[in-house]
Amino acid sequence: MPEASTGAGLLENWKCLLACTLVSMSPFQYGIDFGAIGGLQAMPGFLEVFGHKDASTSLGYNISPGRQQLISSLMTLGAFISSSGAGFFATWLGRRQCLWLASLLCCVSNVVMMATSNLSGLYAGRFLIGLANGWYMTFAQLYIQESAPARYRGLMISVFQSWTSIGTLIGTVVDNATHALPGKTSYLIPLGIIYIIPVFMFIGLFFIPESPRWLVLVERNEEARKSLLWMRPNQDAVGDELEEIHAAILAEKQIASSASFIDIIKNPVDRRRTLLAVASVSIQAASGAMFMIAYGTYFFEMAHVGNAFQNSCILTAVGVLVIIINSCVISKIGRRRVFLMIGMTVCGLSQFIVAAVYHVHPGTERTGKVIVAMSVIYICGYNGMVATYAWLAGGEIPSQRLRSYTFGLAAAVGFAGAWLATFTAPYFINPDALNWGPEYGWIWGPSCLLTVIWIYFYLPEIKNRTLEEVDEMFEARLPARKFRNYVCVGRHVSDEKVVGERDGVAQERKSAAETVWTERKAEAEATVHAK
Repeated sequence: MPEASTGAGLLENWKCLLACTLVSMSPFQYGIDFGAIGGLQAMPGFLEVFGHKDASTSLGYNISPGRQQLISSLMTLGAFISSSGAGFFATWLGRRQCLWLASLLCCVSNVVMMATSNLSGLYAGRFLIGLANGWYMTFAQLYIQESAPARYRGLMISVFQSWTSIGTLIGTVVDNATHALPGKTSYLIPLGIIYIIPVFMFIGLFFIPESPRWLVLVERNEEARKSLLWMRPNQDAVGDELEEIHAAILAEKQIASSASFIDIIKNPVDRRRTLLAVASVSIQAASGAMFMIAYGTYFFEMAHVGNAFQNSCILTAVGVLVIIINSCVISKIGRRRVFLMIGMTVCGLSQFIVAAVYHVHPGTERTGKVIVAMSVIYICGYNGMVATYAWLAGGEIPSQRLRSYTFGLAAAVGFAGAWLATFTAPYFINPDALNWGPEYGWIWGPSCLLTVIWIYFYLPEIKNRTLEEVDEMFEARLPARKFRNYVCVGRHVSDEKVVGERDGVAQERKSAAETVWTERKAEAEATVHAK
């Protein structure tokens, strides 16, 4: 499969990786939101304005479950709505333009949150920043998936995910430093750091090119060539890579003359890819991470587990460390069994242990230490194995023609799952409601283990495959277990090259792949004539 960067290392690909790194900063806002906003709900200064006095709590204040739900879940609701419409906006706007708009909207929403002392204003700001985060998370990953060389795609998505953890860490550290300050200052300082990345990205986006695959998709071929020439170190191979991208997209267009939302479920192959992408991204929600991340500080505070803010800082710092380690091995180890299955098993078992220990000995110092220890193990499983690979698999699986629609839908369903988790969590953990506290793990432990079973039977392994190779394997209608060892030959590789490099087996595979595409094209033409 031709790729202009084949054989080139990290230093040779520095411009492309630098562009992807800039775009990968997008989830910093998502992490800041969970780290900072979750901590605000355990700050007396914030609760004086948006909560109520409660002498029964250690803070002397509390916040009602209804307000807690809206503050935390309106962001994910906004992200759900904006990512749902990603495919429609991608028809007219490129990945960069949408990231520009997200940066602008993020700053506007933060102005609203910092300026208001009214709950309605706070809710509006939370919803607006959710719209921005939905576009950030969706279009940043689309840009990386479509621009990074196949061998570094996993690395860049890992870097992308690391910014979520870095943002969460910075948010919790700043919260820890300001939570004792009097009045509004305690929460205005954490909110103020939200401006940093949007402003930096807004300026940086002027200096990088648009996604070459998106440019080919909208038939701006000369701009696509210039984009690839900027990104790839091997200038001589750019023509081959561009031809392969163009051939893959052209073949998809021959099967369906247009790309629309309904196409993601109309064709059996596209329907399979859509369901797999949606399920892959939803693994994050199934892990119970939204409970641990969005309410971590509040959870520790109400469970009387040591210093809540310090525990959250430790937990987040461990998360950043393991995701950095993950970045070093992501291109060498498979996503499906090694990471997703083991990671979800770790997440499930750690939540079972937390729930069981708290059920037997609630409120003791020993139980508190066990909860902190298991929370650290949980975050190692989640950040080091689950978070990166869930989004990576969801972005690699869709077809190029429908990528923005499919991945937008997958992101939307993922955000819907996150919204559901953040919206319902207060009912379980808040002392004013069910007051389950750590026993909420009884809900998410089984969810993790059921997900492991689904991964084993249905999720294919596509580590280090080009997006065109992924297309070929899905068009061959391979079962999930055969993806890992399948030999791809491409649709436009000369017979001499095939025979010379991969002998008769590759030639046979090439003929089979060409037969599949010929049959699909004939079916499409017959349908058109019938109409």
